[in-house]
Amino acid sequence: MDISVYRPGELTAADRAAWTALQSKAHFDGSPELANPFLSPEFAIAVGRCRRGVRVAVVREDGEPVAFFPFQRSATGVGRAVGLGVSDCQGLVHGPGFTWDAQELLRACGLAVWEFDHLVEGQAPFETAASGTFPSPVMDIDQGYEAYLSRLRQQSPKFTRTTLAKERKLGREHEGVRYVHDERDPAALRALMAWKSAQYRRTGRSDRFAHEWINRLVQHLFHSRSESFAGVLSVLYADGRPVAAHFGLRSERVLACWFPAYDPAFAKYSPGLILHLRMAEAAAADGIAYLDLGRGQKEYKDSLKTREISVSEGWVARRHPVAVGHRARRAPVRALRNAVLARPELFEPADRLLKRIGKIRSRD
Repeated sequence: MDISVYRPGELTAADRAAWTALQSKAHFDGSPELANPFLSPEFAIAVGRCRRGVRVAVVREDGEPVAFFPFQRSATGVGRAVGLGVSDCQGLVHGPGFTWDAQELLRACGLAVWEFDHLVEGQAPFETAASGTFPSPVMDIDQGYEAYLSRLRQQSPKFTRTTLAKERKLGREHEGVRYVHDERDPAALRALMAWKSAQYRRTGRSDRFAHEWINRLVQHLFHSRSESFAGVLSVLYADGRPVAAHFGLRSERVLACWFPAYDPAFAKYSPGLILHLRMAEAAAADGIAYLDLGRGQKEYKDSLKTREISVSEGWVARRHPVAVGHRARRAPVRALRNAVLARPELFEPADRLLKRIGKIRSRD
């Protein structure tokens, strides 16, 4: 393999176009998950503006780019997926039939180890190093919104009936209920981020928006616009103000769900669920094939999904002291977290404890 490593901003227009073309053809080539916007050049470039050490390995054959591998690298050679912790899809973007040697790739990238937590399916050279595989729920809308809603009525009749009834109730009890699929008002984005921060604190979770680089990343992606990629802010309004919102990323065929939140004052209407149905309707009209709800056990995801794709976590490593040390630090933490998430008898008490802690923090 002819492998060259660049900073994201050093990629030529031809390289970026080749990368986008691989994603555009992915569903024809039997790898539709590679079309995910988290695997796009725009996402790698945006993270590179906010984080150090972001690089892209470009693999060429006969001088033409055939694969792209975005990653983050520390000074000691510890590699991570681009945006690890906020990225919901990771891996190497390639065309049909392309194979690679993980050890050779890591060596060319100057990496002792590469860690991932949302590795896309079909990455065999990396999958052999995965420590676990997890479901990522999907809402299929490639046959149109009405086909999706009909399927939802069959598999979750009570959920669908209740959600649509709450939407009608919201319309009866509040004026000016409307949905904007691609809102460009920065004030709505600020409202979403404030709701999400409060939700993180209320539930005892770490507030992602307390990290300045995540704030800057979201703000940058909000202003990213092209035919093949965009940051999409979707907002449900009532009484002239936002009551639920979601910020995610769109490629040509995939809407990756990312940051949903709502005004707790409207909780009885389940505005977040109403919002997701309206997102599905508008995305279907735009030619989106599916909404990727992202890895994680959530009741609303189980109700909205039509199927699941799989993502993996783990690390691929060379024989190197840095790799041994990194795995020794990270493996116990990952194992403990996954054990808690996978077992209801452990997860439910832990979740209750986090919420109690969140209530205490919220009063401070």
